[in-house]
Amino acid sequence: MVSRPPTRVAIIGAGLAGLTLAISLHRQGIPSKIYELRQPTVATSGALMLSPNALRILDTLGLYERLHKQGFNFETLDFKNHDQITTDKYYLGQEKLYGYKALRIYRQVLLTELRAEVKNLNIPVTYGVKFSHIISENEDGVKFAFTDGTHASSDILIGADGIHSTVRKYIAPDVIPKYSGMVAITCALQRSTLQYPPDIRAEDYPMPVAIHGKNGAFVMAPQNVDGSEVLAGTQRAWPEQDRAGWDALLADREGLLKLFREGYDTWPEIVQSALDNVPLDTLAIWPYYTVPKLESWFSANKRVIILGDAAHAIPPTAGQGASQGFEDAFTLAALLPHINGKLPLDEALINWKDMRQQRIDKVIKLTLQLNNARLPEAEREKLAAAGAPVWESGDHGELGWLYNTEVEKEVLDYVKAKNKNPHTCPVDWVASKLGSPKQA
Repeated sequence: MVSRPPTRVAIIGAGLAGLTLAISLHRQGIPSKIYELRQPTVATSGALMLSPNALRILDTLGLYERLHKQGFNFETLDFKNHDQITTDKYYLGQEKLYGYKALRIYRQVLLTELRAEVKNLNIPVTYGVKFSHIISENEDGVKFAFTDGTHASSDILIGADGIHSTVRKYIAPDVIPKYSGMVAITCALQRSTLQYPPDIRAEDYPMPVAIHGKNGAFVMAPQNVDGSEVLAGTQRAWPEQDRAGWDALLADREGLLKLFREGYDTWPEIVQSALDNVPLDTLAIWPYYTVPKLESWFSANKRVIILGDAAHAIPPTAGQGASQGFEDAFTLAALLPHINGKLPLDEALINWKDMRQQRIDKVIKLTLQLNNARLPEAEREKLAAAGAPVWESGDHGELGWLYNTEVEKEVLDYVKAKNKNPHTCPVDWVASKLGSPKQA
């Protein structure tokens, strides 16, 4: 039974979660080393939404002031029907209630700032190495190998290597990501090319916006500082492909544009204008994959751990994919310094995983409600008749459970309770704090 804090942590993956984990561990006085396959010169496309729960973590780590000036700050996603009537709103952020507006920022900008902070903190990163397998694992630590034949060792190895995680294969070898049957098709276009309803000025048209029609929802979201560039996209049912098949779909730009424009005549003028002005070189696809719920996020000896998309890939609808990865990293880093005789590593990880899983369950439930709201009209009508959950807003503070929860404090409260009473049951404590998924 391990009853001391780790002094060496290896992180597989220098994506958002891996970099955030390294910075969070440094804040806690725990050294780490990152291993990453891709070179930092490889550009990453696209942008992502960050809500208050993620921004609060980035603020605590000293990064928010740099980041929020480099993206588009907003509060709501407006839902509109074909007649351009606003039918609902979803708060991705709200400064008064949740402390922060939401931030849409280029993924490359976020990665650049995280890498700069890692470099500033002198956290070592080895690029160009591909994790292969675990050689051995015991109470003395874990030894692991890379595909080039080199070996390394550490007290703990943490896989932050994404939805197709290689580290996860060691913990859950039979688990593979599950395809949802839907692929998002997006492009980046200039907001100035859009045709707005005649009675609405361009500067008064709310964005981000999700326009709901017979074919589903068409989303437009500004993604640079002044909002002049807009991501535009929708989702389509499409059979699962292997890697070569997805690459072929993306490479056939004219064919992809044709698929993107299906149902053109059923959309209002503003969507048609977006579809009329698609820069072919910006077309992108995002097949929606999820990771089945795992029994464990760590190995039997507790020396190998996964987090972020490796443990629980979440569709992007609620803007919580990266945010929950940040929470995983931040809370695990808060927990590890407190490993001791009263709180050994195995009990600590069980508590951490249970706490995180219950929160993920609630986020997935919310995401399903939002996904259902984006389905084609006929599908939404079927769901309504069956009483299936579809997002409808309530009071403006209804997302406080998501945006205002102090995740680090919850971990430290548990540590305090455990040190005071070593017989505290992790599962019972988590349930008392968060409630069961059914109650969520």
